[in-house]
Formats: sequence, structure tokens, C-alpha cells
Amino acid sequence: MNRLSDTSYLLPSMDAKSIHRKRHFFLLLFLIIPLLLQAQQTISLDECLRLVKVNYPLAKQSAMLADQARLDIEAIKKDRLPSLSLNGQATYQSEVTSLDGQLPNSTIAPPNKDQYRTTLDANQLIYHGGVIDASVKVKETKSAIEQQELEVSLYGLKNRVNHLYFSLLLLQENQDLLKAKESQLIARLEEVNAGVKYGTLLSSSADALEVELIKIQQNNTELVLSKTELLQQLSLLIGTELQQNVVLHRPEIYPEVPEQLSRRPELLLFELQKSQVNESTDLLAKSKLPKISAFAQGGYGNPGLNMLDNTFNSFFMTGVKLNWDVFDWNKNRKERQSLQINRDLVDSQKETFELNNNLELVKLQSEIDKMEELIQYDEQIIPRFEKMVMTAESQLKNGVITSSAYITEFTNLYEAKSNLALHKTQKLLNQIQYQITQGTYEKSSN
Repeated sequence: MNRLSDTSYLLPSMDAKSIHRKRHFFLLLFLIIPLLLQAQQTISLDECLRLVKVNYPLAKQSAMLADQARLDIEAIKKDRLPSLSLNGQATYQSEVTSLDGQLPNSTIAPPNKDQYRTTLDANQLIYHGGVIDASVKVKETKSAIEQQELEVSLYGLKNRVNHLYFSLLLLQENQDLLKAKESQLIARLEEVNAGVKYGTLLSSSADALEVELIKIQQNNTELVLSKTELLQQLSLLIGTELQQNVVLHRPEIYPEVPEQLSRRPELLLFELQKSQVNESTDLLAKSKLPKISAFAQGGYGNPGLNMLDNTFNSFFMTGVKLNWDVFDWNKNRKERQSLQINRDLVDSQKETFELNNNLELVKLQSEIDKMEELIQYDEQIIPRFEKMVMTAESQLKNGVITSSAYITEFTNLYEAKSNLALHKTQKLLNQIQYQITQGTYEKSSN
């Protein structure tokens, strides 16, 4: 067999090269995998709204208020249980009842002037007119009001988070625009340098482009510093550390439902406050009803129940007693009138809130409409600037215009793109702010 036609002797050598390539490949893969596994941090507006409601220090009060209400209600319900009290007294009186001279041949000794008594009293409420149940309802509503006031405070944080998030989103979009602008300028600079090398362009043509690239770096530095400050603020609010290279997702508008009712926590707070007035009025009415309780008393003293026995004796008594405040100088009626004024105040506060809220909605809708108009103009301007820049690129290559003239056209284009990004972001900000103000933005609760 011709050795030249026999390639079997090459197999060992090819296997060695293959093994070497595989080792090189696995080594490279080993170095790349950690970078691939380190996923870039991303976050959304909904996630920020969820985190601020969980991690903000004020949110910790919810559990405290719940525990406090539970303890208070348990204490109120203890009034249904019998009460025990231990009493003791020692007295000395200047005069005592005496029968001397009142009855002939009387041998009854008068009571001692020093007397002693110790008693254990037990009371069991039998009928209270529903006061305990009414008190429990008042306390439960008061606790619900405190929780809802907390919810109102946390809801107000949505506005701060929303503005911070969109400020960061705008900086992120501006950074993307700067990167695109830098890439195109670098490409033009390479073309100009090639023209300078071959003598078709003056060496000064590259200077203006290099200066513009330095300005881009300067602008990017400003954006990075501003972004760092805003990221620190947002991180503190949501209780989560956000990295400099975090990617913010552009939010989407929550689809509107026709005749969707507002879910602003303030509205529920007003309803709870009116319920508290009604329940407090009911409590006052029931507090005027008579109360019946059973009692028992056991004791030891000198004298006992027999006042004519001057020795220490044990004793006991039991029975039922009635307590009814028949006349209170109209105190109860005045308190109910005061509660009615509270109800009117709540209605007034609700009307004021709804008026101010509607004024804010009108303002936001006006901003949305304005942004839509500006976006239409931006979308008409940008294509024309793009044509002008393409013409300027051709003229720059051919030495018809200077690089400064090209940069003027190029800057106009990116200012127009920046304006478009700004107007779109402001429109989206106002749209979401509108739904938050209206109380219909519900993505954060999903």
C-alpha cells in the first residue's frame, strides 16, 4: 500500500490536537461560566412598590397595632368574668350604740369603739345592656382605623417611588442614547482619520470629533453621578441594594376598567371613621341601660354581722344588686351631639379630599395630553434630522463641510431623540401617576 495514500498514521496526531482543542475550550468555558451565572440585576416599578410596602420602617407598625388591639379587646372581655377583691379595715370611733338606761335590767354590752373587718368580695355581672359587646366593636373599629391610617401613609410613598423610578429610567435611556451617539462618532472619527492619513482631509478635522467624544464622556459621568444618588435614595426606600448597572424595566399602563371604583385607602378610612361614630353612639346609648350583678361577701371581724357580739366572728352574705344612672345632667346627650359633629367633620374631610384629588387628576390629564402633542412633533422632526445627518456624513467624507458643521447636525439629531425619550417617559410617568392618584393602579398588588 502506498504510504502517501494511507492516512491512518495521522490519526494519533489528529487525536492529540483534538484533545488540546477540547482542553482549551473547557478552560475558556470554565472562565466564562461565572460571568454568565452572574445575572445582571433587574427591577421593575411594581417590584419597587411591593418592596417599599414591606421594608419601609413604618410598615412594621402593622403587627404592633394588631397585637395592641388584640390585648385591648381581651381586656374588655374580661369584664364578663367575676371579680374578686380583698378588703380590710380597722377603725376607732368616738361613740357607739348603747342600750344603757333604755331597757330595764339590760345586760347587753355596747359594741367596742375599736372595730376590725376583713372581707373577700365577689361580683358577677349578669346584665350589662350590651355595653361589653359595643365596647369591643368600638375598639375593633379604632384598630381598623389605625391600620388604615398606616395604609394611607404607605400609599403616599408610591408617589415618591414612582418619581424616583422614572428619574432613574430617564437617566438610563439617556445613557443608552449617549452610547449610540458615541458609537457613531467613533465611526466618523475612523473615517476622518483615514482621510487625514491619505491626505484628503485636514488633520484638524479630527479635533472637533475628539472634543465631542470627550463631551460625551463628560455627560456620561454626570449621568452616572446623578444615577448613583437616585439609586441610593431608592435603595433606602425599598430596603434593597440596587447596583449601578441595574436595569430598570419600562412600566406598562395598567388597562383601565370602565367605571372602575377608586381604591384609594383614604376613602376606606373615611368610612371607618363614620362607622366609629355610629358605634360610639350605640355604646353611649347602651351605657344608660341598667346593670344587674350578683355579689357574695365573706369576712371575719369584730363585730361580725351581729353588732351586739363583741367578739371576732366570720360571716357571709350574698344577693343581687341593680345599678341605673337615671339622671346624668344630659351628659350622655351632649356626648352624642359631639359625636354627630365628628361625623359631619368626616364628611367634610372626604369632600375636601375628593375635590383636591379631582384637581390633581385634571392637572395630570393635561400633562398627558401635552406630552402626546410634543411626541407627535418629535416624531416628525427626527426623520428630517436623520436625512440631514446622512447628507452631512457624505459631505464630511468628501471634505465639503468641516467636522464642526457635521457635529452641529449630529447634535441636533440626538437632542431631538433625547427630547422624544423625555416626552415619552414623562407621559408614562403621568399616566401611572394618574392611576395612582385615581386609586386604580393595581399592578403592585399582583
